[in-house]
Amino acid sequence: MKRQRPEAPRSANELTQLVLQACLVAKDAAYNLRDFIENSSNMAFISVKDCEKELDRMERRIDEEIPSAITEVTESEARELLACLKCIIDLERIGDLTCSVAMRLQDLPVRLLRDDSRDLIAMSDVLEKMLEAVHQGFLRRDLSSATWVIQTDAQIDQLCRSVFRRHLESRERRRRDYSTSVLLMAQAFERAGDHTKNLGEELFHLVEGRSVRHEPKRPGRYKLEPASSGPMQIAVAGTRTAPLRKSGRP
Repeated sequence: MKRQRPEAPRSANELTQLVLQACLVAKDAAYNLRDFIENSSNMAFISVKDCEKELDRMERRIDEEIPSAITEVTESEARELLACLKCIIDLERIGDLTCSVAMRLQDLPVRLLRDDSRDLIAMSDVLEKMLEAVHQGFLRRDLSSATWVIQTDAQIDQLCRSVFRRHLESRERRRRDYSTSVLLMAQAFERAGDHTKNLGEELFHLVEGRSVRHEPKRPGRYKLEPASSGPMQIAVAGTRTAPLRKSGRP
């Protein structure tokens, strides 16, 4: 009589479900961040911080339990557990980044200007929809959701570039600390979008067994860099660094 393979340990299924829950927690963080940007809701601010703490807790649990779970499963189940590990790292970073936006906005000495508020709200809205698509994609092993997420990341990149252009090229005078905070918030959203795109790429790898990562990077990416002297510099791919404009009233 052929010996049956023992079932995968319960922890393996639990860890997969935990990653699905983490997707929803990250989605809630993006939803509440949009509410905080739009309405200055204190409850929304607290919820973003709570989501960040919950994602930290989930990441620690998966990191602690993966080693024992992965030794007692088949190759396909091991691949899924490795995907869980990769995904929770990205989700934890998304929690950190959304929380950093909320903290910067909370500390901002003035209200967001209308154009900045519009773009940040739009970025949080796109991020929330991407995370929902990631959740549905992993739940159903749906590659169309993964494709949509990977393509939609460009919308956040475009909004980020719009914010940078407005603050670097506009003749309007703005306070330096205000512009710096807004640019860092936009950059955090752009990075959160990249982490969410990673999740879509990992879904491709899980379902099809092939990687779609390591493609040529898109031009026009922005990065804040400290200058050795003088004002903070903005590094733009393919261009020279440009200093922030002198401070002025918003």
